[in-house]
Amino acid sequence: MSIQSILKSTVVALSVLSGGSVFAQQGTPINAAEFDALVAKGPVADAATIASSTWASKIKQAGTLRMGSTQTSNLFSLLNEKDGKIRGFDAGLAQLLTRYILGDATKYKFTQVNSSTREQVLINDQVDMVIATYSITPARQEKISFAGPYYTSQAGVLVKSNNNAIQSYNDLAGKRTATQAGSTGPAILAEFAPKATVQEFQTHQEAMDALRQGRVNAYVTDYTLLLNALSLGTGDAKLAGAPFGAQDPYGIGLPKGSDGVAFINAFLKKIQADGTWTKLWTTSIGQRTGSTAAPTPPALP
Repeated sequence: MSIQSILKSTVVALSVLSGGSVFAQQGTPINAAEFDALVAKGPVADAATIASSTWASKIKQAGTLRMGSTQTSNLFSLLNEKDGKIRGFDAGLAQLLTRYILGDATKYKFTQVNSSTREQVLINDQVDMVIATYSITPARQEKISFAGPYYTSQAGVLVKSNNNAIQSYNDLAGKRTATQAGSTGPAILAEFAPKATVQEFQTHQEAMDALRQGRVNAYVTDYTLLLNALSLGTGDAKLAGAPFGAQDPYGIGLPKGSDGVAFINAFLKKIQADGTWTKLWTTSIGQRTGSTAAPTPPALP
């Protein structure tokens, strides 16, 4: 089943009976015990596999994986303030990879990143990798390397639920439209809604606030992130139209030229083959959005 089909079924699961609008509401919380048990059972690489990669060997010697990510993404990487743990699809992959290299999923150092800082923390050697719903693009590949893709999505439009003038990206001409600086949003708008009045914000939350306060008419960004926002409960909002644009591959950012690319791709293939990827998707996304069939993982090089 395609990611687009999964996302469409998720929208149905989140909708309410009011003209088909999708209103923001609190999503089903993640099953923490199930998530933690899955991560704790992840595979562990043998010494020869670690030794085959300079990137992995450096992490093994340091005893800690330095990870750039976020802790505010409900479905992908969210901090539970009660127990101090981060859970979600991206968080699970990162912790499984930490376990694969170090034998213990908790041996990572977290650094908060946003769409404008992700390349720089890698270039400055502040982190070993970045996993943060991070789209693989040619412009980014000039600066860093990517492992993956491990997930795919498309773009979407979010509006207030009483906004019936915008039914899809085709209605954005002349409309004040928010997107994130440093994300794929500006390029997507230039291609699909070139007459929109684009306002770039540094963070997802700033864009959401602008929409809620009526300073913009719409917010265009990754469809999965919009779905994530709705599941958190962000006010009276709905998705306008179906996902659009090319499939957006999410990758794991690494320093330019790193042999960690081959190492992580082999790890991803392993967890796809043994069913861990599907179980993680089900726990982090499927069970929380009413989607019953896991998508097929994207093909890896």
